[in-house]
Amino acid sequence: MVKNMNRRQFVTNLSMSVAGTFVLSNLGYKAFGRNSLAAEEFVTSESAYGKLRGIRQEGVNIFKGIPYGGSVSGKNRFLRPPKVEAWTGVRDALELGAPSLQTSGWGPKPAEDCLFLNVWTPANDNKKRPVMYYNHGGGYVTGSGGSGGQDGANLARFFDVVVVETNHRLGLLGFLYLDEIAGPEYAGSGNMGVLDITAGLKWVNENIAEFGGDPNNVMVFGESGGGGKTSCIYAMPEASPYFNKASIESGPGVRMLTKQQAAETTEMVLKELNIGKNDWRKLLEISPEQVLEIQNKFRPVPPFIGEIGTPEMRGFGPVVDGLVLPNHPFDPTAPNISKDKPLLTGWNEDEYAFFAMQSRNTEFTKYTFDELPSKLEPQFGSNAAEIVSAYRKATPDATAPQIYMAVSSINMMGLGSVEIAEKKTKENGAPVYLYNFGYKSDMKIPGSDFPMGTPHAMDISYKFNNVQPPKEGEEARRGFGDSSPASCKASHNFAELWTNFARTGVPSAEGAPKWPAYNFKDRPTMRIDTDCTVINDRYKTELEMWRKIGKLHTV
Repeated sequence: MVKNMNRRQFVTNLSMSVAGTFVLSNLGYKAFGRNSLAAEEFVTSESAYGKLRGIRQEGVNIFKGIPYGGSVSGKNRFLRPPKVEAWTGVRDALELGAPSLQTSGWGPKPAEDCLFLNVWTPANDNKKRPVMYYNHGGGYVTGSGGSGGQDGANLARFFDVVVVETNHRLGLLGFLYLDEIAGPEYAGSGNMGVLDITAGLKWVNENIAEFGGDPNNVMVFGESGGGGKTSCIYAMPEASPYFNKASIESGPGVRMLTKQQAAETTEMVLKELNIGKNDWRKLLEISPEQVLEIQNKFRPVPPFIGEIGTPEMRGFGPVVDGLVLPNHPFDPTAPNISKDKPLLTGWNEDEYAFFAMQSRNTEFTKYTFDELPSKLEPQFGSNAAEIVSAYRKATPDATAPQIYMAVSSINMMGLGSVEIAEKKTKENGAPVYLYNFGYKSDMKIPGSDFPMGTPHAMDISYKFNNVQPPKEGEEARRGFGDSSPASCKASHNFAELWTNFARTGVPSAEGAPKWPAYNFKDRPTMRIDTDCTVINDRYKTELEMWRKIGKLHTV
């Protein structure tokens, strides 16, 4: 089922499903657990539904596994999340809640009932701190708000912000489109995953003041699949009242699945289960094991879809249903509903290195210039030679493998990020800021001498300020980054830029140059590293070529 793809498409889409999650477990990240630090004391907080007990660790109050929605299993499967039922007494918020059903990951056992969130705050003191609401990566089929690389404690501790992260429905349970066969009760069924995120934002609006946060100053951000989800939130009327600014990171959700693509996916699911359309209610009875079995037969939907209605695109992801998501987030224009909300968007310089590592692809590291066009032809057809020519002109000292890396990386996450920045700029509303993350890992792609550079998902630990000098007894490496002073400085820069953006709507950091909003005169990009640099009209030659061949949609 859904197997007609070339190897490159398979590798790209398979890897996308675990981006930002699985790789971190391999590199020393674990889910942050109850005993990761000794609790200095227990702390309590009020909520609209009852009292919560968390712990205070090294100057941060941490509350885990807070329910923000009711049960979404059984009769509630594929429906909007019901409200939380109030409780009496004090509820422990000391352990992570279950993530959505998935086959990879760590931490608590995945489950259908997964609507839990985690909060990190300097203090429950009614101080109005900016709130940073993170959407985890992992495509639309894996991941959790409890992944170690995105632990929010250091942002709260060093930058005086409140961090919130949710678990929400993923895969078939989060994005199966039933609107055309199940009746009005199931309207919006293809977007339950992002409606869960919206429910979490409503919870923040109601409760975050009790955690020292400002409900009127909320930034939504996310990486990879989390960037795609954030793109949807940025364009969703139901979410609009609950946030003020956003950041879309290495997951430019310019376009989502069409109703036709989503309906065809649903037909395939029913066929696999031997269920007729009129008997669709049998979907409410299939077991979690069957859910995963069917889900795993589809390749993951990538955050960046290059063209509307890509024929072979099937799977589980947000749907332009005309209701929850009225239009593609950034096609044909930036969403007017968020015209006055500042935006950050960008990508890592060497995104493809992650996917090469995951697929154990070292073949490209041996490519020569003579064979490079033919290696790019499966993806770019007759444009391959022109692409190579443009990159050789722009980067005359680059090797053939380096050009292959650059071409692959910008296609995965870069072109969509530029498209978002340009369409947001054309709107003449709130500013948009374009970035590249460029601090280079000292790792090599396994099985080769080719450097990882700045791969996909590397930014997670950096923007959360989780690249720190190791404490006694700790492993020196966390994720892709090293623990050198230069690496720690790059992480601090990233985190300071993001937290100041959350606070004011303008990204800034001590010692970094002023970051100009994107504009069509200078086309400025902030390169984030140990020393940050503003580069005007970066990738000018390359982007002109991508526009010419129709891979970058001009405005």
